[in-house]
Formats: sequence, structure tokens, C-alpha cells
Amino acid sequence: MDKIVVLDFGSQTSALIGRRIRELGVYSELIPGDTPFSSIIPEGVGGVDANGNRVRGIVFSGSPESVMKDGIVPDPKLYSCGLPLLGICYGLQRMTCDNGGLVEAMGEREYGSVEVKGQIPGANETFADSEKLRRFFAAFDPAVSLDTIKNNGASSSAGQPSAKEFHISSWMSHSDQVTRLAPGFRQYGVSAAGSPSVLVHESKPWFGVQFHPEVANCERGLELLAAFVFGVSQCVGEWTMEQYVKEVCAGIAEKVGNKTVLLLISGGVDSTVVAALLLKSLNAGQVHLLYIDTGLMRKNETSTVKVSLERLGAKYLHVINCEEEFLKALKGVEDPEAKRKAIGDLFITIQERETAKLGLKDAFLAQGTIYPDILESGKGSEKNAKVIKSHHNVGSALVDAKRRSGLVIEPLEKLFKDEVRSLGRFLGVDEEVLRRHPFPGPGISVRILGEVTREKCDILREADAIYIEELKKRRGPSGRTLYDEIWQAFPVLLPIRSTGISGDSRNYSRVLALRAITSTDAMTAGVYPFEVSDLLEISARITGKVKEIGRVTYDITSKPPATIEWE
Repeated sequence: MDKIVVLDFGSQTSALIGRRIRELGVYSELIPGDTPFSSIIPEGVGGVDANGNRVRGIVFSGSPESVMKDGIVPDPKLYSCGLPLLGICYGLQRMTCDNGGLVEAMGEREYGSVEVKGQIPGANETFADSEKLRRFFAAFDPAVSLDTIKNNGASSSAGQPSAKEFHISSWMSHSDQVTRLAPGFRQYGVSAAGSPSVLVHESKPWFGVQFHPEVANCERGLELLAAFVFGVSQCVGEWTMEQYVKEVCAGIAEKVGNKTVLLLISGGVDSTVVAALLLKSLNAGQVHLLYIDTGLMRKNETSTVKVSLERLGAKYLHVINCEEEFLKALKGVEDPEAKRKAIGDLFITIQERETAKLGLKDAFLAQGTIYPDILESGKGSEKNAKVIKSHHNVGSALVDAKRRSGLVIEPLEKLFKDEVRSLGRFLGVDEEVLRRHPFPGPGISVRILGEVTREKCDILREADAIYIEELKKRRGPSGRTLYDEIWQAFPVLLPIRSTGISGDSRNYSRVLALRAITSTDAMTAGVYPFEVSDLLEISARITGKVKEIGRVTYDITSKPPATIEWE
């Protein structure tokens, strides 16, 4: 099938480029930015990769680094391979510097929503391939639909005697800018600050944008990627969830053989979908599901999870109560990273102990790790990716040791949450499970700021149960429940107290923060715009039912700059 390669230079949204391209129905693979060209296409220009896929185009991702310092440099052979290239942010600057242009530091960084304006080329523009030029700029014409672009439709301005202006609200994140174009490049768009933002080579199929079309906040972003994938690279959309499942199941079966797999399952969306994949790939007798009750779960979580897992048809389900051990491991621990690593190490310790009891010591370890987990832990395909926070199933030393031994199976590691839900639907996972809001592997421990105790867990569990219950019974503007309108909602117990009144007496009670965000992939997130009456009523019910809480606040911070979870 046709394939687009994304060279990862370390941006937090590199994998999102691939995810968007797959959303368009074209297979995409994310690989390190300095991968030799011979590893991308062993057979040469226009050839196929090692798996028989036809590489049609290459995308250069963004990066937290600067091309003026120690940025990652791609293989120079990419510039003579003849394939279409698309540079995004750092990728545009990389192409500029590598081909004789100049990039310098800006006086002021451009970040977030920034207007880009320019001109869609008219018929008087002379290019080596005017047809590809027209099809690329279809993305900037609001009169051209995404479906038209996917069908290789060109801009409505094509063939007109003069150029046509465009204005889009882009998404920027850069502190360097192109100050001298590389030979052969022409400029067609600038940012509000005057930074070159849309560049095209006049004789080669090279395109560059200074903004991030992969981010949902970018206007016409998906259209731009589609224009490159279909219009410029001439891809045929052959990528489907059915094809993905077929390849993943075959890979699992080949790797595991006749051995046993142990899945540490939480009962959430990710691990449940992995369970469904394992049961589809292997004999049910090879799959053991181990549910560890950490004491850091939501109210009645264990009993609910047990019922849903039994519906999957698994032959072996082991439920282990380890509350005392986890609370002991977290005693006196306040640092968020220390919490996550302590929980991750204890997870593996208990897993090894319990598997020894069950005679599964040499079993493979399967996990519901998704790409944002790996990305935020700095474990992505690019060695210079930045650590945002460690995830217990990614960042702990013991998990790393398992991974180095080749004993870890993570079939969702390249997917985002919405893709996992789509995969779950294809596999027939119960919709009630798929609709669940994301829940962190370390449980409510990362929603209790400061030291974790049983008392704090009980308080937060009660507040959480009330919050979620209220969201499920209230309706939003769309007519759906608030729970379904919101991507993720949860309360956070703060390490402070405030003065309040209970009856006629003064008290000094705990403070709770409510979080509710909207998102499509968890890479960026907005704040859910509650009706004030909803917040007032939910707050009143929490403070009325949970006597230890005397004050409720609402977190109004988006991602970025904040992460979704507080820790």
C-alpha cells in the first residue's frame, strides 16, 4: 500500500502528523529524523520499503531544538531522492539551512494561534510541476472541501489570470525564523509578525510551512496534509482499521508463538482493547489477565471491572488486592515523578511475584500503552524527545528492563486515544467501556497532590463518584450527557485547607479542584465551558455530601501550557 514517512525530529506533535495522515486513510510511519535513506527505501528512488509498502512522500516534523545549534540533521540523500518533501516548522527551517538558506533567532517567539496570509498562485506562475503546485494550494482555498482535495481536486483559483489571497488561523510554536530563502524557493505566505510561513521550491516537489497543520487548532490543517498526501504525493487511501488489526494480530502471534502472555489490565479503554486484541490473536489459554487492585481506584471500580472483563471471554482472570502495599510504597512520597516510578516498580514487583505463583514467570508482559504515554515520557522514536512526565508503564526502571529483554508487548504504542476507541469498536468491545473517560495508570494517586493516604483516597473517591454521576445525568447543548460531551473529567484533592462554615460552626476543610477538558487526541486540550448553574449545583452537592471538603474550584487552564492531569 502507499505510505508517507514522517521523520521525527523530537516535536511533541510528531506522531500526531502520522495520526492525521492515517485518519485520511493512508498508512504513515514515524521514524527517527536521522534515519539513513537506505533504511527508508532499500530499493532506491520510487521503490518500496522492506515491508513492500510504496513510499510516496516524506514529512519533516517540528522539533524543540534549533537548526542553528545541535538540531538533528536528515540524511542528505533525501534531497536527491525525487520524492515529495513537506517541512513543518523545524522541518521547514531544516530544509532551508540544508539547501543554502539562512535561519536566525526571532526577536519574539510566535506561539499559539497566529494569522498567516498570502497568495494562492495564479496561472502566470511558472513551475516545473504546476499541477502539484495547484493541488497543494487547494488546501488554502476555503471554497475547496476536504473531500475534493482527497479526490485530487485543485484550487478553484487554478487557471485564473491572477493570484488569490488567503488568510488562515494557524498554530505556531517557534522562536527561529527563515531570514534568507534557499535558492529555488519562493515565498507565498507570512505570519502576522512577518515570518516566512509558506515556502515552495520552483523545480522540486518541496513544500514547507512554518506552522503545525497536524494540530486540531490549525485552520485548514487537515486539508493541507491531505493536499500533500493526495495532491502532491498521489497516494491512494488503502489504510483501514481492518488492515491494522490484521497486521497487529499477525505480529503478536509471530512474537508470542506458543508462549503465554500476561496483561496487566486496569479495565479502562486501553488495556481492555489490548485484551481483545490478544484474545483475537492467540488461543484464550495463552492469555492471562491480571488485575491489581492498588487501592488507588475509583469507587466500586474493582467489581465493575471484573464484570466487564468476564464478558471478553478470557479463560484466566486473576484479581489481586494490594492496597496495603501501594499505600506503604507511597508513604511520605510527595514528588509526582517519585510517585509514578514507585507505582511502576511495585506493579512489576507484584506482577513477578504473582506470575511466579501462577507458573507464568517467563510470560510476555502486555500493556495498554498508547503513544501519548510514550511521548510524554520522552520515549518516542526521536532520541531528543523531551520528558513531560513519566508514565508508570513506560518510565520505571523495571519496565525498561522488561522492554530491553524483548518481553513487552504494546500493540497500541503508535495510536492515540480516539484511534484506540475506533479499534475497540471494530473488535466488538462493549461501548460502555469505550465511552469511559481516560483514567491514569497510577490511579487517583496523581490526583492527590502531596502524600497519598487512605483517608485522602476515600475523600477523593466520594467526590469523584458524585462528579461523574452529575455529569452523566446532565445534558449539554448537543443533547448528549455532559459526560459524553467532555473528553475527560475528574477532581483533584489539593494539599491546602481553607476556612469555611458548617452549620453555625467554623471549620478548616480541604479544597477540591474540578477538571473537565475537551480534546480529540489528548495532545492539546481545551477547557469545557460549563454553564455556571451546573458548576454551582455540582459544587454544592460535593460540599454537602463530602464533609471533609469545604471549597470547590474549577481549573480553567488548557493544554498547553498545562498537562491534562495535574501530576
